[in-house]
This record gives sequence, structure tokens and C-alpha cells, in this order.
Amino acid sequence: MDLKLNESIVAYKNVTVNEPFFNGHFPDHPVMPGVLIIEAMAQAAGVLGFKTMDKTPEDGSIYYFVGADNTRFKRPVVPGDRLQLEAEIITERRGIWKFACKATVDGELACSATILCADRKL
Repeated sequence: MDLKLNESIVAYKNVTVNEPFFNGHFPDHPVMPGVLIIEAMAQAAGVLGFKTMDKTPEDGSIYYFVGADNTRFKRPVVPGDRLQLEAEIITERRGIWKFACKATVDGELACSATILCADRKL
């Protein structure tokens, strides 16, 4: 993981064949569901936001994934791939954060999206 506070994060997900979602997606042609790629990008963005704010759930804060805009899928993600997750802060206003995110495999774009997160009190 590479973290630059107030700027960006690069994180990784090793995609293995024993992931439970591969059983049905798809039985003879395993592909990582797009919604899980989006979730992985949102989690990377969430880590960047929480670390930038220097907050944790123990401080009484929670970070919600509240939206994804301009989402595009460019290639399937399959077992054996190493998914690189990148998030860059675009803006933050009144606790709503906007991130430019992308997921790549071996430098090839798999997915891109603008991810929205909200910092809220528990």
C-alpha cells in the first residue's frame, strides 16, 4: 500500500480462485463481480479519507460509501489477477468526499469510477 495523505492511495487485492463469489459467477468462467470491484475501490478511498482526517470508528466516526458515478468496466478480473486499486481525492465539502478511482490489472484498466463517501458520527 502506498498512501499520500490529502492526495492518494494505491492498494492491492490478490484475486484467488477460492473466493466464494466465483462459485456462481460464472460456474465455468469465473469473473469477479463488478460490484465487488467497485466496493474494493470504495474501501481504498475510505482508508484514504479516514487516514487523511486522522479518524477511526473508535473516535465515533463512520465512513459510508454513498455513490458511484461514471462507472466503466473495461476488462474482466479473473482468478490469479492482482487488482491494483487507486483513489485520488477530488473534493471534500461538509463531510462528503469525492474520489477519482481506478482498478487495473498489469497496468490495464479494469474499472474506473468517481466514488462518493460520507463521514458521519456514530
